[in-house]
Amino acid sequence: MDDVLFGGARLLADIGGTNARFALQRGPGRIEEIATLACAAHATFTDAVRAYLAGHPGAARELRHAVIAIANPVEGDFIKMTNHHWQFSIDAARRDLGLDTLLVVNDFAALSMSVPSLADADLEQVGGTRVSPDAVIGLVGAGTGLGVGGVIPDAGRWKVLPSEGGHVAFSPSNAREQAILAYCWTKWDHVSAERLISGPGLATIHEALCAIDGVAGAALEPAQVVERGLAGDQLCAEVLDVFCGALGTMAANVAVTLCARGGIYIGGGVVPRLGEFFAKSSFRARFENKGRFTDFCKQIPVYVIHAPYPALAGAAAMLDQQLVDARAAAQRAPIDSVTSTHHAHA
Repeated sequence: MDDVLFGGARLLADIGGTNARFALQRGPGRIEEIATLACAAHATFTDAVRAYLAGHPGAARELRHAVIAIANPVEGDFIKMTNHHWQFSIDAARRDLGLDTLLVVNDFAALSMSVPSLADADLEQVGGTRVSPDAVIGLVGAGTGLGVGGVIPDAGRWKVLPSEGGHVAFSPSNAREQAILAYCWTKWDHVSAERLISGPGLATIHEALCAIDGVAGAALEPAQVVERGLAGDQLCAEVLDVFCGALGTMAANVAVTLCARGGIYIGGGVVPRLGEFFAKSSFRARFENKGRFTDFCKQIPVYVIHAPYPALAGAAAMLDQQLVDARAAAQRAPIDSVTSTHHAHA
């Protein structure tokens, strides 16, 4: 099968609004030559690809297949990035780069696809007692936004369940969160979960608590909130705990919505930076506070993802499936053609 999936190096990429991370894959699990390029330094998507490949001329000559995980909805052939000016036709880019295959997928779908194959060393368990093998897995990722998704076992393989669950309405679980939500309503008609459970959400929670408590404080960047909270600043520590508790409620919502007996995985850049604070926070108590479904949630383990480049591995797995399916379709084509001809003359 490897000759079908590879036949030379494959290009992998994980593209966000600020940076584009590229890598080469020459065999199963062999993700190498990882490099990060600033999107702003390149006029177009294909310019960035060529800039990366210029450092790997041998791979560029043998390149046939590529997969791009991008922080953007992927619907049809045309891609126009939400948080950057790049826009391109997938098919035109494929031809321009001389590729047989250019698969473009949503970055959170790629992260979701990476989850079933993550090593134990890349995961930190936070509570839970039992995993059901080959069960639905849920994923929540707090970073620049709030990603939600899942993977479903399907005939020996995994199928990604796309979701825009980060945009559901934020649901407060106590009076403090209710006051934060009321403050946010003075700014936005719809307060999504993403407004608060994300990197930018840390700054929003801090701003709200300052206003609620009548504290005169300068606006803080998310990284400053994390740094000060972990250093013992009382207000910023409360911001972090509000964030963790709200994430616990959101993760439990995903668990019961999907019946995610395969576990809930936490991705994104925020939680891994919190270290031991997260494990000791209100996250797990809130995750298990589900009324008649408390016992259900108590059994479900939560895993924080610490793998360095999981979206690249997930994108590679999605390309595997694409190529295998394409080969199967090509092998069926002569049979389908004969069958169609036979029916036509019947």
